[in-house]
Amino acid sequence: MSKSVAAKPAAKRRNAADPVHDLQRLGFSEYEASAYISLLQASPATAYEISKRCGLPRANTYGALEGLAKKRAVQPVSESPARYVPVDPAVLLGDISDDISTVCSRLKQSLDNLGSEEDPNVVWSIEGQERIQEKINELIDGASEHVWIKASTDILREHAAKMKKAAARGVKLVFVVFGEDVEFLRFGANSKIYLHEGNGFRVGGADNLFTLAIDYRVALTANLGETLTGAYTTNSAIVRMAETLIRHDIYMAEMMSAFGDQIEKKFGKALVQLRKQLFSPQQMALLRTNLPQADIDPAARKPAK
Repeated sequence: MSKSVAAKPAAKRRNAADPVHDLQRLGFSEYEASAYISLLQASPATAYEISKRCGLPRANTYGALEGLAKKRAVQPVSESPARYVPVDPAVLLGDISDDISTVCSRLKQSLDNLGSEEDPNVVWSIEGQERIQEKINELIDGASEHVWIKASTDILREHAAKMKKAAARGVKLVFVVFGEDVEFLRFGANSKIYLHEGNGFRVGGADNLFTLAIDYRVALTANLGETLTGAYTTNSAIVRMAETLIRHDIYMAEMMSAFGDQIEKKFGKALVQLRKQLFSPQQMALLRTNLPQADIDPAARKPAK
């Protein structure tokens, strides 16, 4: 009989709202949780009365009460036989909460002190817009020399406050921007803005990328489109690649500003003839969306009358 009755608490544990289950998550055994709840329902009570009410083996009930006493969850109020009353749940759970908070804070500090520096050979993956934005802000806050960024204006707005503070403490900011409204990025002498390819025009999917290079030591890239994924690293080869990407975009912006008409006459609007040779089918689909057909295929232009 005791086996069939004792099995009931285990069945209840499958219900996430069951107090026995929740007490177990706080470190109570199944018998301790059942005994404590029994005392809340009727107390004072002896181990025999609790055992009978809950269907618990008497020997286990004695052990459960000893454990509850050590947890300061019950206290005896009489002897021969010993009767117990429960500590008020608000008091008990408040003490547990304070203890857990203290232990977690101490453990966090201990583990942080044990942690080694991030391996420069590792590319760290981050997911979700909130985590990516937090990491970008963290890296900007840690910059001491320069911040180079390639991104669209709508993404850059999310980090304008951090970049303004960086410029105020002497960090050199360089932006390669998709978009035209860039006034919010003017932070005085410490900021330099380049429109992507001289005009900031959105051509393919590259403007969904946020590419960041800081102090020649760390790089981050993130796709802030439908899939919110990103990665960052201090690997010198990858950092150099990110810097080179941004640096060449700066070169291109300067050349397009000076010789844009001649370059587009040779390679088409937005360098479409070059892009057609190298773009993936997905990028070509975006190109067709962003550019009129006549700009993609000059042969499609109607002759002037």
